[in-house]
Amino acid sequence: MNLVITISRRFGTGAGVIAEELSRRLEIPVYDKAYIEHELEGESYADEAELIKELATHSCIILGRCASEILKDQGNVFNIYICADKEDRIHRVMAKKSLSYEGAKATLEQNDRARADYYYRHTGKVWGDVNNYHMILDTSQLGIDKCADILLRYFERIEII
Repeated sequence: MNLVITISRRFGTGAGVIAEELSRRLEIPVYDKAYIEHELEGESYADEAELIKELATHSCIILGRCASEILKDQGNVFNIYICADKEDRIHRVMAKKSLSYEGAKATLEQNDRARADYYYRHTGKVWGDVNNYHMILDTSQLGIDKCADILLRYFERIEII
């Protein structure tokens, strides 16, 4: 089955690590903002939504970009939202970007605000609304490493993989 996983996430949750682990274990590509913006520079696609729909014709993981909403009518799409406690996210950003506590907090808040605005501007919906996702994973409670395992076990159980 052609499996498309969309991952929406708060900044600093470790969702990129989860996506990479899923990609490695499922042997499917991950497409993120940088990849999508690069592809759009080639002007082969009218807009981001068209490109995302094209990417979703094959098994893949799409990080952000409102993919959960763009692909909402496709039965092969599984939408995940990754969250974590704010303090955990701040400390993860501090370590990853070598920032002070205040710098990491400001970066995190700015990034979350930008993602929420982007999502609302393109969908008219609230970013992070539980009704938009099939599963929500909290990396503060579950751990980043366990989230990929949880997803893989779920996909095996429902016989997607």
